[in-house]
Amino acid sequence: MSIDRPTDSETASRVVVTKPTKSVAWWLGGAAIVLIAAVVGAAIGPAGPVWWRVPLALLDRLPFLSVDSGVNDAQWNIVWQIRAPRVVLAALVGAMLSIAGASYQGAFRNPLVDPYLLGVAAGAGLGATVAFVVNRDITERWFIDPVPLAAFVGGLIAVALTYMVGTAFGAARSATALVLAGVAVTSLTTAIQTFVLQRNNDVVRQVYSWILGRLTTATWGDVRLILPYVVVSSVVLLLHRRLIDVLRVGDDEARALGVNVH
Repeated sequence: MSIDRPTDSETASRVVVTKPTKSVAWWLGGAAIVLIAAVVGAAIGPAGPVWWRVPLALLDRLPFLSVDSGVNDAQWNIVWQIRAPRVVLAALVGAMLSIAGASYQGAFRNPLVDPYLLGVAAGAGLGATVAFVVNRDITERWFIDPVPLAAFVGGLIAVALTYMVGTAFGAARSATALVLAGVAVTSLTTAIQTFVLQRNNDVVRQVYSWILGRLTTATWGDVRLILPYVVVSSVVLLLHRRLIDVLRVGDDEARALGVNVH
């Protein structure tokens, strides 16, 4: 009995056709789930219109449709000005966290990585803590909120310190060295943050509330603030997705494929 084996061209054609099809299916399925979750999140609440009227109200706001939703202006404001910003902001934050997590997993070849791996979360927490301590003076003088900027700068400084420690004294620039350096930097920044909080007990509640995160006060202004970060970071990481995929196979294999692993 003979078995017909597919030729190389047939196999290649299958790969070319199957992979995009699966990718498109995943994208469409994920988008559908996010859309359904967003509509449900905007529809359910203690006040406002009946939940099944919210999708009709959203359709009625489209310029090319006219639907009798039975939702008055007060109910619409509850949906659009209070619930919708929370839903959209939650989706954007979730997208950023998932993209960052996938990039971490690819770069470090470890599905269990987290933001504390390179000291990013601890550095951001320390920066935010310092900002809360001096927030009153800066807000009164410069009329800006320094907490997001301080958290961002703190995370960058922590990553830079991790890289410096991980590559110091000619040490091999490997993922293991960076992970160990990240653990050390995380311990250091966490200790400093604890010391600052002990010296400033009046901001402890604010700091931990910020660290835990909340969407109860989300507005469209918050959405506009975070949207550029989502777009820019997503584009940059998508452009480098092939490089991250190559790094997953290991430093030696990536170097053989022409990637500068340093």
